Amino acid sequence: MLALSACAAASPHEALAQDDGPGERRVIVVVMPEGINLATLSAIPDAAVALMSGGIGSVPASQTYLDITQGARTNASVYPEDVPLVLVNPVRGVQPAKWRIVKRRAREAPAEVEPGLLGSALQAAGLPTRALPEAGNAGIIAVNREGELDVSRCRACPGLTVTASRVSTVVDLALDRRPGDLLIAFERPPADRRDQLSVAIVGLGQGVLHSDSTRRDGYVLSTDVAPTILSHLGVEIPDAMAGRPLTVNPDSDLAAVQELEERMGAVGERRRSALGVNLLIWLGLVVLAGLAFRRRGLRVALPLLAVSAAYLPTVLLLTAALRPSATGEQVIAGVLSPALALVTLLLLRGWGALALASGVTVVAHAVDVIVGSPLTSLSLMGPNPALGVRFFGIGNELESALTALLMVGVGAGLAAWWPNASSAQAAIVFAGAALLGVAAFAPGRFGADVGAAIVIPVGAAAAIAAYAGGGRGRVLLILAAPVAALAALMAIDLALGGDAHLSRSVLEAGGLDEVGQVAERRLRLSAKSFANYSDSIALWAAVAALLAGIVWRRRVLSWFERPAARAGFLGAAAATLVGTVANDSGALILMVGTAVTSLCAAYAWAGRRA
Repeated sequence: MLALSACAAASPHEALAQDDGPGERRVIVVVMPEGINLATLSAIPDAAVALMSGGIGSVPASQTYLDITQGARTNASVYPEDVPLVLVNPVRGVQPAKWRIVKRRAREAPAEVEPGLLGSALQAAGLPTRALPEAGNAGIIAVNREGELDVSRCRACPGLTVTASRVSTVVDLALDRRPGDLLIAFERPPADRRDQLSVAIVGLGQGVLHSDSTRRDGYVLSTDVAPTILSHLGVEIPDAMAGRPLTVNPDSDLAAVQELEERMGAVGERRRSALGVNLLIWLGLVVLAGLAFRRRGLRVALPLLAVSAAYLPTVLLLTAALRPSATGEQVIAGVLSPALALVTLLLLRGWGALALASGVTVVAHAVDVIVGSPLTSLSLMGPNPALGVRFFGIGNELESALTALLMVGVGAGLAAWWPNASSAQAAIVFAGAALLGVAAFAPGRFGADVGAAIVIPVGAAAAIAAYAGGGRGRVLLILAAPVAALAALMAIDLALGGDAHLSRSVLEAGGLDEVGQVAERRLRLSAKSFANYSDSIALWAAVAALLAGIVWRRRVLSWFERPAARAGFLGAAAATLVGTVANDSGALILMVGTAVTSLCAAYAWAGRRA
């Protein structure tokens, strides 16, 4: 660790004037005060701007800085302890006791995270890293694996320099920047609005930043900062870094990024009203219909509820495109879904209505995901990227809904339009639908969830086995289906370049030990999700429905007078149970999947012959 150098007395402009040679590149990272918006940053000369996710959920500033220097991050709940307040002394650097805690929690977390990896990679390449005293705890970004930090005044020296200052200073730095230098400036975490940080980079070109991690313009991750620095300085990016070097789209529109920020902030706030409140209203109306008209009322209300719920995700794609007000979105979701359901039930009898509604929702989301998830990622049933968990494709809850609807829809379609299909013919239909579903939702290249490669084949295998009957062979088919699907997905992705989510999270994990960490992390997060929802009425209702279905399974299955519909129902149930264990949002998977299968059972009860 170096003491404060003689240049500590130099003014900022004198420091900027220093130069160790025209061939040596410099990277300056500036942490700005909170409250800086994109419009302000876009005025910086030659800047490319974006929103930046500071962590998975709301995390303290120290964790954001650690994620930057790691070039990787994991869910805060899987760390053995909370991140300490890592202070950086303006003379001595990082407190050794705090750094030992940082190292221990990273070592014990079921993830490959290495604090100080950025600093060590640069120093190994002969490039110094330092932080100006005013950087404060943002100086963590420049430490090496041992927590060592050079605190000096040399802002214009080669290598990496971390500091903190106002936007006006960033403008001066941009104007004084020499060719080959890189200037990165972002808002001080944690974000005080909508969980997003504003970031600007000067030296990559003017426009909007693009991230291969999020697969979108205008939204990047904190873990992309380190790979961007290393790439710019010509240093090899360590395998442990999950982030990707940022690029610039000069044609992207700043207004679109501002709209993205507004929409992402609204997703979490509106879910309760547009989803939860509307569903409660619908359930209340079903109860009133039952009280007023008894069995006859339920035979009308339950199919209407089931088909409305099947259409709801599609309607929320529409509202993601229209961007209405909060009240408008709730009204559209609450009225349009039942209206579509009513028209469908009037036009199609029997299982045809549920088949059409399920098919429309699955196909609409598949098309959107394949073209880059422009609507799914901003839907109220989408992945809610403001939480920093997923930024493209489908989230776990939507994966559960779409998988269940796919199985239910195929079974309902066979029951309505091909009731006499043989076992082989039904197997071809279920398998073909599963193959198309995996192709659309599983490859990370389109931006979706690898869990779909597990639950969709399981659901199809269970449906095929239920339709055809059989004993031990049924179990083997269900077990083999996801293994075969994952193997095929890996092979296809490797042939196409190996950049899918599956390859990056599993194939690049570094061996069976790292794959085990991925599995452990998922199990921990799944268990955590049940703890988080332990006071949720919806969770306990799902558990009660599941137990009731198991206890009275013979009665429930007797409601399905068409074997194909029964097979689809069982396929959806199997996919839900496996997804609850295989995904890191087990409680959500169980609630959503159980809701779909329960509505399918209610539809069957309402449609059976008296």
